[in-house]
Amino acid sequence: MTPSTRIDEQVALLMQGTEYGDLALQAAMAAELRQRLIDADREGRRLRVYCGFDPRTSDLHLGHTVPMRKLRQFQELGHEVTFLIGRFTSLIGDPSDQDKLRPQLTAEQTAANAESYAQQAFKILDPQRTRIEYNDTWLSKLDFADLIRLASNFTLQQFLTRDTFRKRWEDGDAIYLHETFYTLMQGYDAYSLRADVQVGGTDQLFNILTGARKLMEFMGEKPNIGIILGILPGTDGVIKMSKSLGNHIPLRATPDDMYGKVMSIPDAAMSSFFRLVTRLAPAEIAAIERGLSGGELHPRDVKMRLAREIVAIYHGEDQVAAAEQAFRQIFQEQGVPAAMESYSLAPGQTVTDVLVASGLAATRSAARRLVEQKAVRLEDQVLEDANAVLSLSGDSVLRAGKRKFVRLIPRG
Repeated sequence: MTPSTRIDEQVALLMQGTEYGDLALQAAMAAELRQRLIDADREGRRLRVYCGFDPRTSDLHLGHTVPMRKLRQFQELGHEVTFLIGRFTSLIGDPSDQDKLRPQLTAEQTAANAESYAQQAFKILDPQRTRIEYNDTWLSKLDFADLIRLASNFTLQQFLTRDTFRKRWEDGDAIYLHETFYTLMQGYDAYSLRADVQVGGTDQLFNILTGARKLMEFMGEKPNIGIILGILPGTDGVIKMSKSLGNHIPLRATPDDMYGKVMSIPDAAMSSFFRLVTRLAPAEIAAIERGLSGGELHPRDVKMRLAREIVAIYHGEDQVAAAEQAFRQIFQEQGVPAAMESYSLAPGQTVTDVLVASGLAATRSAARRLVEQKAVRLEDQVLEDANAVLSLSGDSVLRAGKRKFVRLIPRG
């Protein structure tokens, strides 16, 4: 294999799953990546690659792992990877995918969340080959003169062309000046790390390709190459995976629950999941897609392969068989799991009370929606009144949706 062939294979793998909304831009980034790999090889060094993660919550879901998976690919090719924790940017909150102001967090909240993020990230990244950095290390040292100098590279018009800001402007909603600082801060992160490559989702297109590249050139560095990845849909197969929408697959989900949630995604979303959150090579994924389109592969079998792969990544190969058996028991044999959590039912508790208190629903409004959708059963009876008081003669199984069960025990 020649060096150029080896580099071309790297480019093909690293560009897998990228989306720029413009084929010419995608081709330009691929060409820049190829040239940077050639230059680095001549210089006897590896690429410096990073992705930033703002710890605004303590939990990660499968959608968060898309850029982490790409970082792991860079690691396996021998490149230097930095997992950047945005303790300083978290104080503002990225407005890129929001049509409203994000609440500001305290330093204490971001510090606690950052520790949780790093622990979960090592389910994917190699801890021995991952450099952890915190952007308050350099951002906290900038003064007002520095901010003026950095801000002089951008116009207000550039920010107002962004969909989220434009929508708020047209709706008469406030756009706060500090929100525009986020792009400057992220660009300065890339400069401080002297990054060759920055990984991010399509919601980061402006921050990376306009903000970071422009600031790096202004500061006298080569502009970083943006690896812009598609956004993983949720279990509905359409909307971006989000904890607030309830269409997410938590990294801390049990193997059984993770397997079942993957099996619930629509067939049309399988290609996105294979490309964005699995370890399969591009050729393997292409073969699966050909098999599906040609009818040689059954969608159920392919989805089971996807579920096995995802459970293996986050829980280990030894957990896959049991998770698959639990799925077969519940969904193919219409049974209930042999083991489930128990909840002691207190007198006077309503259906809504129990759904929330037992963890079958995150909020009271979510509990009421489940009842309205006729998705709540007590043994074989569909519960249709969210305000009805539950009364039991003995232990009973309460089921919410297709995958959540709890054993109710009457309190004596």
